[in-house]
Amino acid sequence: MAEVKLQMRILMVEDDKLFGAAMQKSLLRAGYAVDWIELGRDLVGAMRAAEYDCVMLDLNLPDASGEDCLKTIRERSPGMSVIVVTARGGLIDRVRLLEIGADDYLVKPVDLDEMNARVRAITRRVQHAQAGGTSAVLSHGALKLQPARRTATWKGQLVPLTNREFWLLETLVRKKSQILSRERLEETLYGWGDEIDSNAVEVYIHHLRRKFEPGLIKTVRGVGYQLGAETIDD
Repeated sequence: MAEVKLQMRILMVEDDKLFGAAMQKSLLRAGYAVDWIELGRDLVGAMRAAEYDCVMLDLNLPDASGEDCLKTIRERSPGMSVIVVTARGGLIDRVRLLEIGADDYLVKPVDLDEMNARVRAITRRVQHAQAGGTSAVLSHGALKLQPARRTATWKGQLVPLTNREFWLLETLVRKKSQILSRERLEETLYGWGDEIDSNAVEVYIHHLRRKFEPGLIKTVRGVGYQLGAETIDD
């Protein structure tokens, strides 16, 4: 099975500060990690710096054509989901953008609830395809995770988790053969510019140990964290 990205991470390419702030706030509330750039020339650097599940792309950027940005995304990452968000709502524009690689198209002014629904729909389809068309379940002994539904069970019982608790646990399960540094885990939990408390990872690890069992996650002193030995289901 192909490896699926560890979290839902979105790149916004939007130069309107007021609208961009509203979009970012809405996406963050929906549980996504969100990075935001305002210029087309920053696109390639952003794609090198992180892996994204979806790009929200404005067409009318001050320094670049939205069409050229879309072509760049498709050249560098053919499977990337792209939702065009623009004031240009003509039929010809919509058809052309879909033909050159957009997955969806939203015309400003945008209803933020609809935007979040469209993001969820597209990322669900991508996850489904990456999982080989099945509902992927990640396992570690008595622990079962379903990333598409963002649910976790322990010995058959549902365990409620916050978004960041789930992302952190999913990262540890997918990389259970590795020891992950605090910095690597912070990348999973936060977008650019987010304020990160110095002990944020430790706090989430503490919450997960309480919700499951203390031995689920072990600390490798001076290096990072790793899942403990698998337990056996009852």
